[in-house]
Amino acid sequence: MRAFVLTGPGAYEVQEVPAPVAVPGEVVVDVERVGVCGTDMEFFTGAMAYLHQGHSTYPMRPGHEWAGRVAAVGDGVDPGWIGRRVMGNTMLGCGGCRRCLRGHQHVCERRQEVGIRGARAGALAEQLAVPASSLHALPESVDAALGALVEPGGNALRAARAAAPGTGDRALVLGAGTIGLLVAMFLRAAGAEVHLLDRADKSPDFAHALGFAHVWDEHSLPDLPFDAVVDASNAARLPEKALELVEPSGRVVHIGLAGEPSRIDTRTLVLKDVTAVGILSASPGLDDTIRAYASGAVDPRPLVAATVSLDEVGPVLAGERPEGAGPGPKIHVNPGPGV
Repeated sequence: MRAFVLTGPGAYEVQEVPAPVAVPGEVVVDVERVGVCGTDMEFFTGAMAYLHQGHSTYPMRPGHEWAGRVAAVGDGVDPGWIGRRVMGNTMLGCGGCRRCLRGHQHVCERRQEVGIRGARAGALAEQLAVPASSLHALPESVDAALGALVEPGGNALRAARAAAPGTGDRALVLGAGTIGLLVAMFLRAAGAEVHLLDRADKSPDFAHALGFAHVWDEHSLPDLPFDAVVDASNAARLPEKALELVEPSGRVVHIGLAGEPSRIDTRTLVLKDVTAVGILSASPGLDDTIRAYASGAVDPRPLVAATVSLDEVGPVLAGERPEGAGPGPKIHVNPGPGV
């Protein structure tokens, strides 16, 4: 089969590789859609921390936001999975440690991460092998494009829930990329008045088109009380800004990651009686995200600007916009033959 392989920083090939075999406990999926993520771009540049910590090495096949149909099952797997459209949990815990046994496999010290960590090949290929235990079935109302948005949506749902907005509460999201906009969608669905803060050099038109009337930059942000602030940016200075902006007794949620350490003043955290929460992984939010998409409560499809082939992935990871791409922040890949 064909697969996109990173061979080193800035180096890649679309290779012919052996097709996966469904070993006991696993399935093989015909991949229909894959989302390109900021993590994939960090692997492309060589900046991803896992490369320097020994959790990941080149060559590697990225791709962890995916949807497809089960083509084969291994021994011990219910054959009823065959033909079903699915997406999968990125985080694959060892299953036996204290964290896994307590339901926290996404922070297992020995975890694999599909397309990211522990030499577990990702979805930028015609087929993908994953444990059957990681699968989440998608209803027919959730098409392949929506299915590949479940993984980032699960992260965003968890961040929105951590913000714990009540109906009519005012929430501010820092960063209007894929995750920030998804967080904003889930906050809106929960009844919050949603505000977005983005860079001054970015147009607010796309966020306005999604129905978000309150889109600001740091110069235009009004002096309003924000009951919750979600930092979905990669700017090292914004976690401190989030704490500055949130109301006393409010909540600050950190889901963005900067390339360098961020700092907050814990004296401010204490004196404002603020709850601060960090979010890693979509794992606990996947099923509820699927339900939100299936019901239409949240529709993230406008976020997808273009769908490209495996041969076009390299330039996308290098930061190029595909010709004819729409205004959304997300690029999808259809790795199937003849695309």
